[in-house]
Amino acid sequence: MKKLVILFLGVLLIGIGTSQAQETWSLQKCFDYAIENNISIKQQALNQEYSKNQLKQARDNRLPTLNAEIDNNNSFGRSLTYDNTYKNVNSTSLSGTLSTSLTLFKGKTLSNTIKQRELDLEASMNDLEKAKNDIRLSIVAEYLEILFKKEIMQVTESNINVTQKQITRTTQLVNAGSEAKGTLLEIEAQLAREELELVNNQNALQLAYLNLYQFLDLPMSENFKIEKPKLPEIKAELTMLNAAEVFNNAINIRPEIKAAQIRVQSAIKELDVSKGARYPTLSFSGYYYNLYNNQYTDNSGDKISFGDQLKNNRRSNLGLTLSIPIFNKFQVKNNISNAELQISDYKYKLKTVRNTLRKEIEQVYTNALAAYKRYLSTQKAVESMKEAFRYTKEKYNVGIVNSLEYNQSKNNLTEAQSNLLQAKYEYIFRTKILDFYNGVPITL
Repeated sequence: MKKLVILFLGVLLIGIGTSQAQETWSLQKCFDYAIENNISIKQQALNQEYSKNQLKQARDNRLPTLNAEIDNNNSFGRSLTYDNTYKNVNSTSLSGTLSTSLTLFKGKTLSNTIKQRELDLEASMNDLEKAKNDIRLSIVAEYLEILFKKEIMQVTESNINVTQKQITRTTQLVNAGSEAKGTLLEIEAQLAREELELVNNQNALQLAYLNLYQFLDLPMSENFKIEKPKLPEIKAELTMLNAAEVFNNAINIRPEIKAAQIRVQSAIKELDVSKGARYPTLSFSGYYYNLYNNQYTDNSGDKISFGDQLKNNRRSNLGLTLSIPIFNKFQVKNNISNAELQISDYKYKLKTVRNTLRKEIEQVYTNALAAYKRYLSTQKAVESMKEAFRYTKEKYNVGIVNSLEYNQSKNNLTEAQSNLLQAKYEYIFRTKILDFYNGVPITL
C-alpha cells in the first residue's frame, strides 16, 4: 500500500511538472499581466483617481453649505433671566443654530477651477497611458532578446552536431591509420569550445528570461516559456517612413505630448483663477437660531414650557454679502505673476518633451536603417560563407585542407550567422518602436 501511495504521488508530481513546463506566454499576455500588476502603473492609476477627486470637489464647491450647531451651557451664580435682568440662580440652557451659505459670484474662479481640474484629470490619464507604453516597450525588448538568444543557441547546437559528425568520421580515419591523431584532438578541442559557447548562450538566455520576469514583477521560474511568434520577413525592397514623418504623426497621438500640452492649458486656467480674485465676491447666507433655558419664567413666575420657549426664542436671518477686495498684501498680484511664470515653465516643458520625442525617433530611425543595411550586407556574407564552407568541407573530405582550415571556415560562417541574427532582431525591434510612435500597436 505504501509503495502504491509513493507511486501515485510520483505520477502526480510528474504530471504537475509537465503541465507547468508546457506553460507559454504570448507577448500580449505579458502586456496584459504587466499592466494589471506593475506597481508603477498602479501608482499612476492612483494619481488619476486623485485627479478625479479633485475635479469632483471643484464641482461640489458650487453647492451651498449647511451646518448645524448645538450648545449646552450650565450657568452658576448670577445669570441673565428671561426678562433681561440678572438673578442669582443656577440654570441649564440648550441652544441650536442652523446656517447655510452659497457663493453667487466669485470672479468665475469656481468655473475656471472646474475647467482646470478637468484638464488635470485628462493629463493624468495620458500619464497613465505613457506608463503603459513604457512598460510595453521594455517588455517587447526583452521578449525579442529571448527569441534572439534562442536562435543563437540553435546555431551553436547545429555547429556542435556538425562537429560531432566530424569527430565520428575522423575517429574512423584515425583508427584506420589514414589520419593523424592530432587532427582528432584539434576537432575535439573545437567541440569543447562550441560546447562552452552553448553553455554561455544558455546562461545568456536564462538572464534574458530573468530580465523579463523582473519587468513583469514575477519570481523567476524555469517553467515560464514565451511563445515563438511568426516574425515579419525582411525584404530588400522594404521601405520605412522617415523620422520627420513619424514625428509629425507622433506629436498628435503620443500621450506624453498630450499631457504636456494639457498642462499648459491647465496653467492658463490657473492664471484665470488667480485673476478672478480681483473681483468682488457675492454670497448668500441664512441662519436659524433657537434657545431653551430651564429657569426662564413668565411675569407670574411660572416656568415657561419648552414648546413656548421654542416659539418665543427663535430667530432667523437671510442676507447677501458683497466682499470687495481692496488691499491684501499684494497676494493677488503675486499669485497672478506666479501663474504667468507657471505657464512659461509648462511651455518649456512641452518643448522639452517634443525635443526628447524627436531625438528618440531620430535615434530609433537611424538605428533601424543601420540594422537594415547591416542585415542585407550580412545576408550576402552568410550566403558567401555557406558556399565557402561547403567548398572547404568538400576539400576537407578529400584531404586537401586540414582540420584547422575547416574549423576556421565554420567559425566564419557561425560569426556571420550570429551577426545576421543580431541585425535581424535589432531591425525588428527598432521598426516596432517606429510603428508604435506612429500609432500602430506592438504585435509579434
